[in-house]
Amino acid sequence: MQDDALPLAPPAGSAMWRPEFIFGAATAAYQIEGAVDEDGRVPSIWDTFCAIPGRVHAGDSGAVACDHYHRYAADIALLARLGFGAYRFSIAWPRVLDDQGRVNERGLDFYRRLLDELDAHALQAFVTLYHWDLPQHVQDRGGWLERDTAQRFAEMADRVSRALAGRVRGWMTLNEPWCSAYLGHVEGRHAPGLADESLGMRAMHHLLLGHGLAMQAVRANDAAPVGLVTNVNAVTPASESPADLVASERAAASVNHWVLDPLLLGRYPEPLAQLWPGAQAPVRAGDMATISAPMDFVGINYYFRSIVASDGGHGYLERWLPNVERTQMGWEVHPEGLRDLLLEFARRYPNLPPVYITENGMASDDRVADGRVHDAQRIGYFARHLEAVDQAMRAGVDVRGYFAWSLLDNFEWSYGYDKRFGIVHVDYATQARTPKDSALEFARFLARRT
Repeated sequence: MQDDALPLAPPAGSAMWRPEFIFGAATAAYQIEGAVDEDGRVPSIWDTFCAIPGRVHAGDSGAVACDHYHRYAADIALLARLGFGAYRFSIAWPRVLDDQGRVNERGLDFYRRLLDELDAHALQAFVTLYHWDLPQHVQDRGGWLERDTAQRFAEMADRVSRALAGRVRGWMTLNEPWCSAYLGHVEGRHAPGLADESLGMRAMHHLLLGHGLAMQAVRANDAAPVGLVTNVNAVTPASESPADLVASERAAASVNHWVLDPLLLGRYPEPLAQLWPGAQAPVRAGDMATISAPMDFVGINYYFRSIVASDGGHGYLERWLPNVERTQMGWEVHPEGLRDLLLEFARRYPNLPPVYITENGMASDDRVADGRVHDAQRIGYFARHLEAVDQAMRAGVDVRGYFAWSLLDNFEWSYGYDKRFGIVHVDYATQARTPKDSALEFARFLARRT
């Protein structure tokens, strides 16, 4: 890569150049930590799911992953050398509480040491309390299908926030509850591997209730801002036919509004009733008030656009648009979709809180050659998405920060280690880290910014 090739450079005058705008990189516990049997960690639903033949590519698991549990200090030092100002990571629920709900101090001490390293490098900590690794013993009691799990999650949030109070820049209750509810309970492609629309509705409601209860618990212990992270997709109808327009409305209700409407409007989106007839959320008196309590911010994860058409019934199908740029995942690169969604959310939700882009990135088949990893497509991807965020900010959306996904190549859930999202290449056999050209370009951009 030439030094002047595809630079990361928001336009002059962009608020991204201001020191208060946060640039960071993000990870998740099960995807990078490894050490699944160490220091009192109990099994998670992903340990169980990975052990089922055929569920995960090549039989991979997060048992070792990036060995971040033992290499965290070097990883944080690398993050700092690249010039980032913040790190978003998740707490592994199975690591910090035992199967009786008691604090596991050895597990909690890992996160204290991690925060020590962040402090030593003047990096801000953004902490996700739940990034999909539900303890298996909680799943054995029904998991997110049971209301009790929302309370158990709030108890976990209470213990962790009490222990780490004063050390966290921002708390994030849940990461992508859509993935937990839909991929884990409707499609079955993620743990716990269930497949029923009514189960998805139940799981989502209890996830969102858990968010509301956890937010109360965190605020009782710490003054740091609290929010939730949701994934969103740009949705475009395959045609202007009435059937495809309805299908796109239902798709948007599922992938975008299923989470945001309850949080910001206090109700579930009406098209869900047509998309999944008979599937209802188990709402009780007071639930929606708990769920829709004002957040201090909302995290937005964005990767791609979906082209949708009617399936001839009440649902929708995704169409493959030819001759467009795609990533290793097969996802269309469509940065305009991020801008358009941010503007749509500002219109749809008058009470939209400040926004962080908490994940944005792409997978590519990266290889180390002569000590370098040339990932020009990823640099272009980041540059165009930063421009899209800048356009939304200039139009009035209050965006406070941007986190690249991901710091490290890692365990990509049902895809195992076949997909590489990192700006740092990981050789899983040797655990060697090699900053990719995208990481070096970020370092140049962030150095210019200061």
